[in-house]
Amino acid sequence: MAEGNKLTIDNSAELGDIVIAPEVIEIIIGIAASKVDGVYGMRGTFANNVAERLGRQEHGKGISLQTTEDGGVSVDIYCYLNYGVSVPKVALEMQEKVKQQVLYMTGIDLQEVNIHVVAVVPEKLAKVDSTDLFDDDEEEEADD
Repeated sequence: MAEGNKLTIDNSAELGDIVIAPEVIEIIIGIAASKVDGVYGMRGTFANNVAERLGRQEHGKGISLQTTEDGGVSVDIYCYLNYGVSVPKVALEMQEKVKQQVLYMTGIDLQEVNIHVVAVVPEKLAKVDSTDLFDDDEEEEADD
């Protein structure tokens, strides 16, 4: 299945080979995983973060593909989850969606989909209005 750095799909010899770059599979996995409810984002490297700041989308960040000894493909996904979600439920849904999308789009059946939850991101808190901290009665008493 693997030729150096590319994945070849077994097909009929009449028309030729279908070769898929691993980066394509990483992008498919990244998009499918980030669409699951409860996923805040994917872990990236410094280079990924700089590229995103410059306006380039990095859909393959946080994804690591490996070819197993028996010719199968396994994937490790490193992600951030939103605070308050069920980690096992979100991870199972990510595994199912990723496996389904890769099979549908490439015909490759992933042997393993390993989810690594790197962090839980708390929801953003609204800014506190300082005028709401004190009642008008307390301010008047302080003036006396």
